[in-house]
Amino acid sequence: MCTIGITSSDTNFQNYPTWISGEGIEVVILAYQDQNTHDLERCDGFLLTGGIDLHPQFYQNKRTNYPNSTDFNESRDHFEIAVFNYAQKQNKPLLAICRGLQLVNVALGGTLFQDLQESDFLNHRKTATGDFEHQIQVESATLLANICGLTSGMVNSAHHQGIDKLGSGLKVAARSTDGVVEAIEYADQELPFFLGVQWHPERMQIPAFNLAFSQNIRLAFIEAMQKK
Repeated sequence: MCTIGITSSDTNFQNYPTWISGEGIEVVILAYQDQNTHDLERCDGFLLTGGIDLHPQFYQNKRTNYPNSTDFNESRDHFEIAVFNYAQKQNKPLLAICRGLQLVNVALGGTLFQDLQESDFLNHRKTATGDFEHQIQVESATLLANICGLTSGMVNSAHHQGIDKLGSGLKVAARSTDGVVEAIEYADQELPFFLGVQWHPERMQIPAFNLAFSQNIRLAFIEAMQKK
């Protein structure tokens, strides 16, 4: 049995517990609305979910009226940074998806492109009919490469922000073919499991690569928690 703490999201939340659940897995919802930090100690690992933009104050950028900006939720930002800090301090495995990747990067002193289109990265936003799909290149000698066993492949995409300056102690594990950071992990591979991915493995619809870039990640994350 392992217990996974999943941070709540105001949109598409049920995709995350549906994807991660299975025999011997208990899910605890970590809700910024409830501020239930007392549940952190129950968890063997944590999943940071996607959602709206982080408030720019968290990455030292005061511009809030950038193109394609969303609403902000500083209560959620503070709560999820606290979840990340707890996971790091307690050496607990962590999987961060889309916004979660950006939050970890910011929590470690990194910055974000506020809108990728301003820097001529044009092919990452959600389309009118669903997620965009694009190719990524996986960096060699990384946790992601070991998990997926591929050097390239297709992933889904539904974001307009991305990593600019990389946070302290992180390294890039994958990039899109136009250069956007698509995955990050700890530079020190002796540290506990951490993987951040910009795509959404919990709702991938690309059959040829679904196993490697979705289910392989799920299984590796669960295995890391079971070892704790």
